[in-house]
Amino acid sequence: MSSNNSGSNKLVIPEARQAMDQFKMEAASEVGVNLKQGYNGDLTAQQAGSIGGQMVKKMIEAYENGLK
Repeated sequence: MSSNNSGSNKLVIPEARQAMDQFKMEAASEVGVNLKQGYNGDLTAQQAGSIGGQMVKKMIEAYENGLK
């Protein structure tokens, strides 16, 4: 593991927070998870994983489309 990794989820560009939050809300909606603004500690691991998985899927698709 890199010594620069503090274990937090800080964004490299703090101004991107709003865009990432919107991206997460869209991904949650697409997989049918009701995500609230703010604290979402009541989500199951499966729900949280499906949101993260959907985000990764969309990022890969965007990258592949950029290669074309």
